[in-house]
Amino acid sequence: MVDYKKSESKDWAKSHLKGQWSTLVTPFTIDGSLDVLGLTSNTNHIVDLGVSGLGCTWGMGEFWSLTLEEKFQIYDIVSEHAGDKIQIAAHVTHSAVDDMLKLAEKAQNTGFDLLIVTSPYIVAKSPNQVFEFVSKLAESTDLAIMFYNSPQFGIVLQPDWLKKICAIQNVVGVKEASFDRELSINTHLLIGDEVVISTPDEWIFFKGNEMGFQQQVMFANTSDWRFDSKENNNYVNFIDNAVKGNLNKEFYDNRIKPIKAVSDKWWMKTVQKNNGVLPVALCKYWGELMGMAGGSPRLPLFDLNGDEKKQLKIDITNARDQIVINMKDNI
Repeated sequence: MVDYKKSESKDWAKSHLKGQWSTLVTPFTIDGSLDVLGLTSNTNHIVDLGVSGLGCTWGMGEFWSLTLEEKFQIYDIVSEHAGDKIQIAAHVTHSAVDDMLKLAEKAQNTGFDLLIVTSPYIVAKSPNQVFEFVSKLAESTDLAIMFYNSPQFGIVLQPDWLKKICAIQNVVGVKEASFDRELSINTHLLIGDEVVISTPDEWIFFKGNEMGFQQQVMFANTSDWRFDSKENNNYVNFIDNAVKGNLNKEFYDNRIKPIKAVSDKWWMKTVQKNNGVLPVALCKYWGELMGMAGGSPRLPLFDLNGDEKKQLKIDITNARDQIVINMKDNI
């Protein structure tokens, strides 16, 4: 629930956006409808992992395939089961501006803490278009807004334009997911002292330690619920310490790196196979292996085939076995 004024958004974000933020996939039943029970269970499971915040209807949540009514239903479920425990964020980008504003209003009225918005996909080809689009959203809501900089949406903004967008009153930062390391580093260096900049990969902590900047939040990825269990939440623990500047490379190498290597291998393989599309099917099946609800992605995305699922399961099992060995060796 929002406890800040619009004029206080940036200060609130600097003080409150910390630690590991997760993002939900949207589970579907066999007939392709929203899996309400599965979404409820997934939300509770992620909260129990000890994350600081949770986002819904993002790229991994297949937002483009969801109706307004389904998004409203997801907001209600996430707010009911997580809103009084951790911070929650709603992704509201829509090709129809009026629908985006309806989503923002619903999120604010449902108790969400902040919004995330991307470039307006399909039609945005210039930074000016993106700036006006984000400005329109910011004018309509009292909630803080994180801008999501990603090639998935047709245009990647450079640090100078990210600085301009972050000058909007209630734009509090950037999820910098361009997959361009130089761009991410330069964005941290240019505006990281003023707003929240988050690159959703662990390399940024080691680079920041080397170059003199500190990322305060991992906003946001699926690594917590793909890598961790309630009994062994190594990833969440690593991030919670890393955002405070406490980098433990030995811990990372022994307890996270083996499973991260599997993730990187399959992420790249799946993205290349599908010509750059987010690996939603990969994450959904990985979640199923962790006991979560997933289901097949909606068209036009494709599921993993049987051979891929079999090999992924083997790779994950081998990595987990290696982590157990590493932990025993370091007792």
